[in-house]
This record gives sequence, structure tokens and C-alpha cells, in this order.
Amino acid sequence: MPSKPTPAPAFAGATAEPSAYPDMRDPRVMVAVPRARRAAMAALWGLAARLTRLLLDAREPLIGQIKLAWWRDMMAMLAADPAALPKGEPLLADLAASWAGQGGLDALVDAAETMLLAEGDTGRRVASVRFGAHLFALSGGTERGGQRWGLVWGAGVVGAEAEARQLLQDAKISGVPSRRDYAGKRALLMLDRWAAAIAARDGERHLRSEGLLLLRIGLFGR
Repeated sequence: MPSKPTPAPAFAGATAEPSAYPDMRDPRVMVAVPRARRAAMAALWGLAARLTRLLLDAREPLIGQIKLAWWRDMMAMLAADPAALPKGEPLLADLAASWAGQGGLDALVDAAETMLLAEGDTGRRVASVRFGAHLFALSGGTERGGQRWGLVWGAGVVGAEAEARQLLQDAKISGVPSRRDYAGKRALLMLDRWAAAIAARDGERHLRSEGLLLLRIGLFGR
């Protein structure tokens, strides 16, 4: 008989890699995105990953705020005057190719700053939900659709195991979004259900079963 697969490590607070949370850029999810929207979604979720890395690397809130302020300025420039964006930053080039002239990305930066400065269980929960809500809304769904995902994302960002486990517990008892919250976007449904599976195991990863979950939803929508 084949050996039982070894579960992947559980969340480890601020040492978690951005890939610890469900990411639309995962090929198993991206295949559910219409081809015409894939570049825009890859750039958006690339921004989310960059902001997440900034939070993970921040040792002093003030330094983190300075870096976030730069990204906020860039998102404002992207919306108002994309030709003025500085050259040489691949992510900015990707965003300019599909988000030039569009507003709203600065809200994601604001949400990241809320997470940077969050204190206490309630503050971290609110900040995590806010980030997920904005990201899912920008991805074409509703804010409610991203709340449970946001809690799992937050568990990968916070700096202590106890704080991460509290956010995962919040995700487990969070209300299940309805299909209307995904506005027909199957990729967002996949991300929410994937996040729920991670939360149900208290952050412990079972990559094989997660892959089967994504395959099932991708094929059958449930």
C-alpha cells in the first residue's frame, strides 16, 4: 500500500511565506479565471503578495508605514497618471498594463497598514477581514466573500502562534459566504473553500487533500 502523505507544516506566525495562504496565482485556481482577466488578476494578487511580504519583514512599524506610503503613492499615480510611474519595478509595470486609470488599489495598501498597526485579537481580526474584503472586491466578488479568506491570510502574517490560532478559530466560526458573494467567479469560490479547509485543520496543511478540493470545485463548482 502507498505510504500516507506527510502533512505540510502548520502556520508559524511571522515566519510564514506568502504561499501559506490561498493565492489566486496558483495555477489550479488561475485556470478558473477567464483568459482575458488573468493578467489583471496576477498583477493584483502580486500586489497583495508584495504587501504581505512587507508586513512579514517589518521590524519597526514606522519603517513599514514609510514603505506602505510609497506603495500608496504609486497606486494613486497608477489611477491618475500612470505614465509618470517609475520604471524598473516589474510589479508596477504589470499593474500599469492592466490597471492603469483604475482606482481602488490604494484601499488594499490602507488595509495592509491597518494590519501593520493592529493590536489585540479584535484589532487583528478586523484588519485581516478588511484586507480580504478589499482583495476579493477588487477581484470581482463582494467584500463578504473575502472575509474568511482574510482571517486565514492574517494567521500567516501575525507574529505569534497563539495570535495565529485565534485568527484561524475566527475563520472556523465565520459565516459561510453565499455563491452570490463570488458574482459567478469560480476562482474566488475556490479560494474561500480552500481557506476554510486550512482553518478547519488549525493551519495544518494537507496538500493532497487541498489539491483534490480545488479539482472538485474547479470541475463541479462545489
